[in-house]
Amino acid sequence: MPRMREKKIRLMLADDHEVVREGLRVLLEQQPDICIVATVSGGRSAVEMAREKRPDVIVMDVRMPDLNGVDATCEIVGELPSVKVLCLSAHRDPRTVAAMLRAGASGYLVKDCAADDLVSAIRAVASGSTYLSPAVAGGIIREYVRVGEDPCEAVFSRTSRREREVLRLIAEGHNQKQIAGILGISGKTVTVHRLSLMRKLKCDSVVGLTRYAIRQGIVDA
Repeated sequence: MPRMREKKIRLMLADDHEVVREGLRVLLEQQPDICIVATVSGGRSAVEMAREKRPDVIVMDVRMPDLNGVDATCEIVGELPSVKVLCLSAHRDPRTVAAMLRAGASGYLVKDCAADDLVSAIRAVASGSTYLSPAVAGGIIREYVRVGEDPCEAVFSRTSRREREVLRLIAEGHNQKQIAGILGISGKTVTVHRLSLMRKLKCDSVVGLTRYAIRQGIVDA
């Protein structure tokens, strides 16, 4: 009796750097049990392509244009719980790692990891396991012990996805008109979100919101 073919892991790559995407694609296409179904360069396109392709695993960066990896992950996992997200990022900050895990990512790796570790992580999350790089695991545990709770719980429990988008754009230095244009909303709506953020996060200025976003790993310092 002929042996049945094993099902391949349907994989999507989401990273805003073309060189990284292509390098990962070439590397992973060599694996007999992995099939690349899509590559995208931004968070919004990751959400849209996830709906269309329904991959088994998405390798997702944190810092991407239009929608960051945290909120893209939150949206994808919330809508498509069978899709697993594995974060592959240059960032090691415990708050950034915690933000991705809280958003629903099944694993977190740093970009200087060995190729074998990436392949192992993809297979692990595809099978339903969690994979955390040793390079960030210790920091997450120390941060959890230090604060006694998820270090990113506040921003996720108090704010909506749209508010986090506005917070990110404010912290990146965009003004009200620019934020309105990027998100396709009115300037008045941006102001409403900004005031709501200031109230919820107990920040009395744009500078305070920016500092909060940096502490939470939403943007880089």
